[in-house]
Amino acid sequence: MLERLDAPLLSIEDLVVEFPGRSQVMRAVDGVSLKLHAGEIHGLVGESGAGKSTVGAAIMGLIGRPGRIAGGQIRFHGEAISGLEEAAMAALRGKKISMIFQDPLTSLNPLFTVGQQLQETIETHLGLKSAASRAHAIERLVEVGIADPETRIDHYPHQFSGGMRQRVAIALALCSKPEIIIADEPTTALDVTIQAQILKLIKDLARSNQVGIILVTHDMGVIAETTDSVTVMYQGRFVESGKTETVLGTPSHDYTKALMAAVPPSQTKLNRFPKVTYGGNRAEFHIDDLAKTWPKRTANRGKPLLQIAALTKSFASNRSLFPWRRTFFDAVSDVSFDIRDGEIFGLVGESGSGKSTIARIIAGLHKPDWGQILFDGQEIAPSNATRKAPDMRRNIQMIFQDPFSSLNPRMRISEIIAEPAKHNKVLAGAELKQRVVDLLDAIGLDASAADRYPHEFSGGQRQRISIARALATEPRLLICDEPTSALDVSIQAQILNILKDLREHLGLTMLFISHDLPVIRQMCDRVGVLKNGRLVELAETEQLFAEPRHEYTSDLLDHIPRVDGFRARTENSEGSAQSGP
Repeated sequence: MLERLDAPLLSIEDLVVEFPGRSQVMRAVDGVSLKLHAGEIHGLVGESGAGKSTVGAAIMGLIGRPGRIAGGQIRFHGEAISGLEEAAMAALRGKKISMIFQDPLTSLNPLFTVGQQLQETIETHLGLKSAASRAHAIERLVEVGIADPETRIDHYPHQFSGGMRQRVAIALALCSKPEIIIADEPTTALDVTIQAQILKLIKDLARSNQVGIILVTHDMGVIAETTDSVTVMYQGRFVESGKTETVLGTPSHDYTKALMAAVPPSQTKLNRFPKVTYGGNRAEFHIDDLAKTWPKRTANRGKPLLQIAALTKSFASNRSLFPWRRTFFDAVSDVSFDIRDGEIFGLVGESGSGKSTIARIIAGLHKPDWGQILFDGQEIAPSNATRKAPDMRRNIQMIFQDPFSSLNPRMRISEIIAEPAKHNKVLAGAELKQRVVDLLDAIGLDASAADRYPHEFSGGQRQRISIARALATEPRLLICDEPTSALDVSIQAQILNILKDLREHLGLTMLFISHDLPVIRQMCDRVGVLKNGRLVELAETEQLFAEPRHEYTSDLLDHIPRVDGFRARTENSEGSAQSGP
């Protein structure tokens, strides 16, 4: 990469981060070097476990014990900061160098309002008091797209959706007007329009305020449209680094090429996603073997399996003791659609549009205020009478967005997978044990995984375990609520291929919820678009992407971060790429 003449804001030289264990030392970062200049956005990409977040934690001085920086230097304005005492590092952390964490629940205190947390940061680092700090906090909420900030500033984190909590976390990082921001997956939970708004904000900060930004993400489209330079990491080492248009447009390393191939295209539809095979053997899935013991079922593609009519659900926004002071908001309002037997039906929309609420109503986790749901001709909502029948409960299963929080950390994997089948009295004894073994084999995990716990698996493996658990009852409808949003592109390709195989080999019907529109295009037969709890468009997938009828749908499609044609756009670009070991 061509060297800039101005002095770097941040420089990392041969950084080594180790985590000593009982029998060996695990090297999470091994010899990584990079430079960040004022006004530059530098991307860090790679699979889970590549060391991306560890680099950010090392810069912030947040390597947890017994982890340590075992080699190399981190310099801020030319001064070494990697060996600073905690008091000196605390003076930099938050004020000069700020961080946006991937999970907003870890950076927001549930016991305090967002206003109290924002104002505490402002008063600590900027010295503003009372009304001035509150006004500054409201400005930050406006910057990140929080509607009605004067009211929302007094709400608690649990009163925000996942995407809005992430926006609050970003506002928190902006409060001290830092010189460097480390953004660790800042847009993972956001839909495309808010993602575009946040990325524009990040770019504006870099350009107008000369803030240096390290952007850690698994979204190659975000890297393509946002960053000036990029470093690709694999197993703690950098494999390729350079200008973004060069590294992504004409990658020189096989691993970078494999990552680019795994990105779902937004312009065309694929039958299957390419495997990322660089670096050794990948999991082999055996869905077809599972089909041999699965009940034989032929989908009637023209018949509706699930029918939803005039579905409505409200939640209290103010739980006052006095009824006349209580206020409500409509999460879902008069929504009607059907899902045909054997199809994959997609639901898209912004955070708070009602997608997950509909999914939870179908799964029986929420009760609707109004409307009707029929499953295979039987009413399942609002009446709960048929819900008591085991056949009805077992036929609808759900895969949740966060595989870690949806798996009981105190249960072994065999118990987690067997629990739904045992509860619904589908199988017992030796048959149930064999079903667990078959499901583990189907998702590419060996039998030894049965005796381990969720924390011993990667994010992608945990999501596969969630899929196995959902399949244990031999369901007919699988609800997939953002099943790949937190996964990097290579693991996402694995999970999406599994879901396609399930439909093909087991005759499953799916409700697929996602804010990732290229994934929706690859997976779904038809798509419903939700806005503010209402269904504004429903169409065949290809028709919706080619000729959207509603302006809101067009707006969503216009904001997709794209890598399609990236190579063609960069053929005339200058710059070279460096390949690491």
